[in-house]
Amino acid sequence: MKILIVEDDKVTLKTMVELLKDYGKVDTAENGREAIKFFLRAVREKRRYNLVFLDIVMPEMNGQRVLKKIRSIEEKNEIDKEKRTKVVMTTAMTDPKNITDAFRSHCESYLIKPVMKENIAKELSLLGFTDKPTK
Repeated sequence: MKILIVEDDKVTLKTMVELLKDYGKVDTAENGREAIKFFLRAVREKRRYNLVFLDIVMPEMNGQRVLKKIRSIEEKNEIDKEKRTKVVMTTAMTDPKNITDAFRSHCESYLIKPVMKENIAKELSLLGFTDKPTK
């Protein structure tokens, strides 16, 4: 599995990498613009991400805008909705507006920080990623 973690907090980013590294190849981006660059390159090289963990509050471009851009890139590249990248929003924000906006922009899941190993395993299973981590 190919995973992109988009997180501006270095401690959270390191934790997320540790939690996900056994599931597949993990790339990281520290802001929204960098995430879009990585995502677009992966689509162009036909090595798309299976999964993106996306923080909402970030510099340069917030996660809500990144999610909309990801879906726009997929649409422009005629990627079927069933085959699009699964996006999990990760944030400390629990207000209904942010949660609703994320799902309206077509994220598949929304995890409240701090993200725990058990929560990741459960979400991956719910999203259809049934392979167990390699360790």
